[in-house]
Amino acid sequence: MNTWVVLLRGVNVGGTGRLPMADLRAHIAALGGHAPETYVQSGNAVFSGAVDPDAFSRSLSDRIAQHHGHTPRVLVLPAETLIRALAAFPFAEARDRPKTGHVWFCAEDPVSPDLEGLAAVAGPRERFALEGRWFFLDAPGGIGRSKLAAKVERSLGVAATARNLNTVMALERMAAAR
Repeated sequence: MNTWVVLLRGVNVGGTGRLPMADLRAHIAALGGHAPETYVQSGNAVFSGAVDPDAFSRSLSDRIAQHHGHTPRVLVLPAETLIRALAAFPFAEARDRPKTGHVWFCAEDPVSPDLEGLAAVAGPRERFALEGRWFFLDAPGGIGRSKLAAKVERSLGVAATARNLNTVMALERMAAAR
């Protein structure tokens, strides 16, 4: 059985997209995911199983829409992808302040990203890098204050969802425990 990571976009944020994590675990299990575990309330899960990740993503999104009235974007990744993304994070010192380091997981490879546009709005201490389907950001001043962070997905030109290093490291530990 493979280990998978589920990243939902737009759940339990600012009072919208309500989805209890117990329900997320139940939905994953109903679709054939084995022993789903969740991390925090923002739609992060790890499970085992033999699934097609694209089909599972669509089915999970549809199931949440049917039961909860909203359709979150769902990204299902092999656990190895998350582990490789964490290992590739290029700003080592951000690991000491993991709430300021972020990884955007893209649904597909950005074809013509506007990295110059991002550089133009980057704060003086912000650093970023793009590697395949991963966009990395070190925002020492906080992501809430970052003009760059607000423009990442549009500048990449593909659907993406971000997680801070705290979350990525927790999901890595959960996956490794399997």
